[in-house]
Amino acid sequence: MHIGCHLSSSDGFLAMGKTALSIGADTFQFFTRNPRGGSVKPFNKADAENLVTLLQANNFAPILAHAPYTLNACAADEGLRQYALDVMKDDMFRMDHFPGAMYNFHPGSHVKQGVDVGIEYISSMLNNLLTAGQKTVVLLETMAGKGSEVGRTFEELRAILDRVELSEKMGVCLDTCHVFDGGYDIVNHLDDVLDEFDKVVGLKKLKAIHLNDSKNPMGSHKDRHEVIGGGFIGLDALVRVIKHPALKDLPFYLETPNELPGYEAEIKLLRSK
Repeated sequence: MHIGCHLSSSDGFLAMGKTALSIGADTFQFFTRNPRGGSVKPFNKADAENLVTLLQANNFAPILAHAPYTLNACAADEGLRQYALDVMKDDMFRMDHFPGAMYNFHPGSHVKQGVDVGIEYISSMLNNLLTAGQKTVVLLETMAGKGSEVGRTFEELRAILDRVELSEKMGVCLDTCHVFDGGYDIVNHLDDVLDEFDKVVGLKKLKAIHLNDSKNPMGSHKDRHEVIGGGFIGLDALVRVIKHPALKDLPFYLETPNELPGYEAEIKLLRSK
């Protein structure tokens, strides 16, 4: 099982890799820049190369970068949509220094424009972003459905993917808290949920799992993560996720409300199952 957690990039790329190793992880996720803003440090190519050497020497699974929360590819304001595109273009430049890496983003909120308009804006942005030569796979994240979020259903993700010209550069990151909060019963009917995902999106497009428990019941549309085993999904159901034949070879990334000792304990717990 490939499993890691969300680490801070403030100390640099190599430091994240060393931290991941210290807590028993063989992958990790990080924000490309300030998650609540967008500011970013100058890119340190030497630091990036040092991390690549460490990842290769320790057989890491693909690392996952997460776009800042402030991006909204389907905002009503054209300037905000352009900002999302500009940030993601810079992030693609940075991420292409890490072979096999992936880049995850929240599709966005249509802000009362309607989901169809949101889908068109998101797919248009992706068509302006993706290039045939890029190495990084871009992932749409499954969303919990709070407010006017796009991506609350598998059908909405499929509608975006259908409109992207370079579809081979795209994938999906399934967040266990989000799909549960969105109304998909991964506790009692995991097989059925994955069958539905396969029929609508295709399991070949599923590239990563955010492994989180939920503070709220199924269908709540709240998006509040909980520590593993501490929420309404529960440890047993999450173990079934990591052991499922269709998922077990994917990389899992913890986004639970923890500090490093908590992540280390969760990684040890899940590896023992």
